[in-house]
Amino acid sequence: MGRLESSQASIGFYGDDLDPSEITLALGEPTVGVAKGEAWVNEYGTERTAKTGSWRLVAEPREPAELDWQINDLLSRLNDDLGAWRSLAGRYRGRVFCGLFLASQNDGLTLQPETLVRIGERGLVVDLDIYGPTQPEPDV
Repeated sequence: MGRLESSQASIGFYGDDLDPSEITLALGEPTVGVAKGEAWVNEYGTERTAKTGSWRLVAEPREPAELDWQINDLLSRLNDDLGAWRSLAGRYRGRVFCGLFLASQNDGLTLQPETLVRIGERGLVVDLDIYGPTQPEPDV
């Protein structure tokens, strides 16, 4: 099994009645916090109108992939109050987003048990977006 080309990660909460300032007070500063219907500027500089409320903390992309490190880095920047996390995850859609970019058709990575525990005890789901290699592999 080869190593993934790159990875992206974020932690976020989503909901139509989400107030980003409430989550900021409970957990810490996001990269993006926007209420439903508000305008915000995405990472490409395009102004968008939020279809739902969101609060997101985004990790720097890593090349080669270091998803386990990215998730733990994000969690370490936020409050450890598990009651606050579970309360927010019960009211909004709380998730760890993982963007995984393959270098070949058979790449992989490992998440450590401690990382999985940290995610689970906060009541978050893990969403994996997996992208195939950008160039086809040559026939052998």
